[in-house]
Amino acid sequence: MVMKSTVVCLVALALLGSLCHAQKAVGGYMPRAPYQKPAPRQEPVKQYPQTPQQTKQTFERPLTWVYPEDPKPEPQDEVPFELRLPVAAATVAVECRESIAHVEAKKDFFGIGQFINPADITLGNCAAIAEDNSAQVLIFEAELQNCLSTLTLTEDYLIYSFTLNYDPKPLADTLVVRTSRAAVIVECHYPRKHNVSSRPLDPLWIPFSAVKVSEEFLYFTLRLMTYDWKNERPSYQYYLGDIINVEAVVKQFFHVPLRVYVEKCTATIAADMNSIPNYAFIENNGCFVDARITGSSSKFMPRTAENQLQFQLEAFRFQNVDTGVLYLTCHLKATSTLHPIDAEHRACSYINGWKEASGQDPECGSCETGGFGGTGGNQGAGGNAFNPAQFPGRKIRDVSQNDNNVFEWEGVVTLGPIPIGERVVA
Repeated sequence: MVMKSTVVCLVALALLGSLCHAQKAVGGYMPRAPYQKPAPRQEPVKQYPQTPQQTKQTFERPLTWVYPEDPKPEPQDEVPFELRLPVAAATVAVECRESIAHVEAKKDFFGIGQFINPADITLGNCAAIAEDNSAQVLIFEAELQNCLSTLTLTEDYLIYSFTLNYDPKPLADTLVVRTSRAAVIVECHYPRKHNVSSRPLDPLWIPFSAVKVSEEFLYFTLRLMTYDWKNERPSYQYYLGDIINVEAVVKQFFHVPLRVYVEKCTATIAADMNSIPNYAFIENNGCFVDARITGSSSKFMPRTAENQLQFQLEAFRFQNVDTGVLYLTCHLKATSTLHPIDAEHRACSYINGWKEASGQDPECGSCETGGFGGTGGNQGAGGNAFNPAQFPGRKIRDVSQNDNNVFEWEGVVTLGPIPIGERVVA
């Protein structure tokens, strides 16, 4: 019942509202106003922002602060310094005996004042057999076929080669070593060919020293030396006008005292001493003819030791040859110092006349009469080239009829290549 009454009331209210609206429209009618054209649209005025009233800040005192400068390196003083290249140390010597090689190595193996540990050095696989504490030398002895030696056969020689191995171990329990590994090749050369004479041998008594000399082999060397003759020259480079210092040495070991001679020397542009062109600057049994022919300053130096002979050769080049390389091949010989200097054993230089290196000038008389064999450069072998058959490179024993035994050894040594550069004129 309540719900029905509510519905009836709502319907009544709706009808009453519709009636009131109709009465207002009829009784209160008002006419519309006439149409008016809308006013034109006005553009908005653009408002510009006002400039702010700011003023620059000033300071009573000027600013003194600046950015710091970059640090500059301190100037360094120029220190005079020259890098010294190491010079090969001559600390190994070998004596080739009849059936063994006797090798001696200095404990100061590198020549730097530091001794090596004897256990670190071996000759092949053989350790040192003795040690000379007074001379600080290690001594090795090996039979020619032992200690990992190798044998090489050439046309004229049997060559037994050994390797002296130095392998340093770290110091104490560290990994520090102060010397490097090194290997030195040691060779013994024995001639394969011997001269045999059918002349009968006189049953003469020969001194023991002479017998020892005849049983030993000698070792001839040529070395380029520094200007003061104190060390071997590390560089072979020369320029025209330079003086080439050459030292000839015979290693005599346990021989009686020996005197070495330079019998003949030839310059070539190849290692073959008979190549073309060639120039014999020492010939005729020790006559230094270069100064006599070309007017150079080439000469033998006064002897300072019997087993060595020094000479100076002014550097030159062959004309119309572009290589600028020289090889010096010299025939050396040695005799006992008891044998006097004579016309076949001498060292003569042309210095306002012929002078002998040991002061025996009269023995140089035949140098002037012997002829000079050319004018400074042979285009063919001619009579100045070496004949290998004349110099077999081995010792010779001569028993003369006047009961004087003359022992003489000969060898041919080649030095080079020696580059000779040209000087530049500014």
